[in-house]
Amino acid sequence: MAVIRITKEFKFEMAHALWGYDGPCKNIHGHSYYLYVTIIGSPINNPQSPKNGMVIDYSVLKKIIKEHITNKLDHALLINKNSPHKELEQFKNMFDNIVMVPFQPTCENLLCDMASKIQKYLPEEVKLHSLKLSETVTSFAEWYASDNL
Repeated sequence: MAVIRITKEFKFEMAHALWGYDGPCKNIHGHSYYLYVTIIGSPINNPQSPKNGMVIDYSVLKKIIKEHITNKLDHALLINKNSPHKELEQFKNMFDNIVMVPFQPTCENLLCDMASKIQKYLPEEVKLHSLKLSETVTSFAEWYASDNL
């Protein structure tokens, strides 16, 4: 049986600040993110199934990513909750979509967090193969399952 990889692209807007960083990204700033989610599996081989020939219905993948990733991050401000700045808690009272994360909200750390979330919700017959998160037109990070066994 053939093994196929399929990829779906997602776009969202998000701001973050890198606490303790020694460059301009220590300030709150935003990006237009592009997330590429690649799933691997064998196409369904059942002529009776409405999903015959599909590895996964793109709408199923879209629902997982929207529910567990993009709906939470789109137009959010991500802040490292381990920052010693107590006034960061005030942001939660001033704005609606502040997400406090237990890590530095870099592109790399975001991918690790996304991978752990996505893997929990995929149907068992498919696996997460890779993620690519573009932060700018020229900068991106990639996560591969084979590198993270």
